[in-house]
Formats: sequence, structure tokens, C-alpha cells
Amino acid sequence: MKIVVLDGHTLNPGDLDWSPLEALGTVTIYDRTSADEVVKRVSDAAVVFTNKVPLDKETLAQLPALKFIGVHATGYNIIDTAAASAQGIVVCNVPGYSTDSVVQMAFALLLELTHHVQRHSDDVRAGGWSRSPDFSYHLFPLVELAGKTMGIVGFGNIGQQMAKVAAAFGMQVAAFSRMQKQVPGLPPIVWLPKEELFAQADVVSLHCPLTADTTGMVNRSLLQWMKPTAFLLNTSRGPLVNEQDLADALREGKVAGAGIDVLTAEPPAADNPLLTAPNCLVTPHIAWASAAARQRLMQTSTENLKAWMSGKPINVVNI
Repeated sequence: MKIVVLDGHTLNPGDLDWSPLEALGTVTIYDRTSADEVVKRVSDAAVVFTNKVPLDKETLAQLPALKFIGVHATGYNIIDTAAASAQGIVVCNVPGYSTDSVVQMAFALLLELTHHVQRHSDDVRAGGWSRSPDFSYHLFPLVELAGKTMGIVGFGNIGQQMAKVAAAFGMQVAAFSRMQKQVPGLPPIVWLPKEELFAQADVVSLHCPLTADTTGMVNRSLLQWMKPTAFLLNTSRGPLVNEQDLADALREGKVAGAGIDVLTAEPPAADNPLLTAPNCLVTPHIAWASAAARQRLMQTSTENLKAWMSGKPINVVNI
């Protein structure tokens, strides 16, 4: 059986082992694949794995041998699942592999926004502390999280883990989600309409899927509800946020700061407005990419293929 990995580099830049997958068939691994290379590379393959390379209806129609698509991610919006179903192709994703890493990254961004650790460290290295007449100084306001309100948009696995960690910091937790449920082990959740959550929260963290309804959801009108002292975090999907509107809000002082790990276009254009917005941290989509999370992703995606080969597929998102 021929197996093709279209964009293996981000998952495994060399520190993981492909051998469990290679034991299942004849495997060809490409670090990267452009859109016009997909059909040629997958033309006679029964199995393809992709992380960010799209497989749309037109492409799938040119791949009659394809029977299984493994997504090296939780989100699978890059796959035309309806077209895959029509062709009898099973599509499997990997849910939950990065929950702890994403939450850790969200709080890393938040802690940098509230204590400016890197900026203070850089100043010390530049001689700022040595020149100081005092034993202690700070260049920016230092914000304590205890007693503040964490507003979580989307309450799946990651949103629930965000609530646990926020509570551990002494924060109150409010949430906006289509499904409202109290989860054992979590603090009591205050459920709020979207606008009210943005108005009351000291931190808003996005953890919802990208859909037609959520695309561009965080725009000028919604940002107007936020406190000028509040922070916005996005470790979910870039297109949830209208980037120009957020940049304008930061420049106008309507939002205190933002921590962004995902953008609408990745890599971004050099003139993306968030790259020059004040008090805006932008990281290159790394929340998912800890070694532990990538190992779980590789292991589970291989297990997805094994299960399909045995006639008992798991983590199926279409058929």
C-alpha cells in the first residue's frame, strides 16, 4: 500500500521517528508540497497524510486510488469532507493531542503581557539594573491575575483546561459556548452572551472552531465592548480575528494588549497590521508544537491508519 505524507516537516523536523508509519506500507515523505504538486505526488496512493496542504473537491476528483486521508491536526477544514465521502474516502483527524501545550502557550502569552518578563530581562542585560539607584524597578505596569475574570470563547477540551488553569491562578471564569455544561473538577462557570463576556472579562481567550459563523467574529464592533485594560489571546484559528480591527483597537488604546499565535495567512505578509501593533505579541503558530504534543500527534495518526486497515476506523470526521 502506498502512503504519502505531503507536509511532514512541521510535524517532524527530525526529532521524531517515522518508522511506525513506515511499517504499514511504502511511505514517501515530503517536507512540503505546493498545491500544484499534490495530484502528481498522490496520484496512485491509497493513503495520504496532510497537515495544512488542502485537498479540495477538484483535487480529490483526480485521485481515484485514494481511500484514506489522515489529518495531522485536530482541525480538518482543509479537507472537502463532503467530496471525500462521495468518493468513499475516510477522513480521520487527531483530537485532543495538543490540549496541554496550547493552554501552556496561552498562559505564556498572558504572563508576558502582564509581567513583560522578556522586556525586563533584556533591560537588565543591557545594563538597566546596574545603572538603577534602586534595588527594584519596573518598566511597565505589572498586572496580577488573581481576582481577574478569564473569559473563554469555546468550551471544548482546551477551553475546559484553560478554566482549570485560570482558577489555579485565582481567576474567576466566564465562558461563551454553544454547549453550556458544568464539568466535574472545574470551578463554577458563569455563562455569558458573547458581547457581555467581552465586556466583563479582563482576559478573553479564543478556543472555538473556525466556521462560517465564527470567521471574523472578533471585529471592531465586538472589540468595542472590551475594557481598555483587557487582553485578548488567540491560540485557536487566525481568521477568528479581523486583524486590522484588532490592530486599530490596540493603537487606539481600546484594548491593553494581545497575544496571538495564529494569523489569517501563515506565513503572514510583511505588512500584516498586527506585526507593528503596540503591545501585541505574535508567535509563529507554535502552541501545538511541543515535542510531547507532536509525538502524540504522530502516534495517534498512525493508530488511525492501523484502525482503518483493520476495518474498525477511529476518529472519523466524515463517513
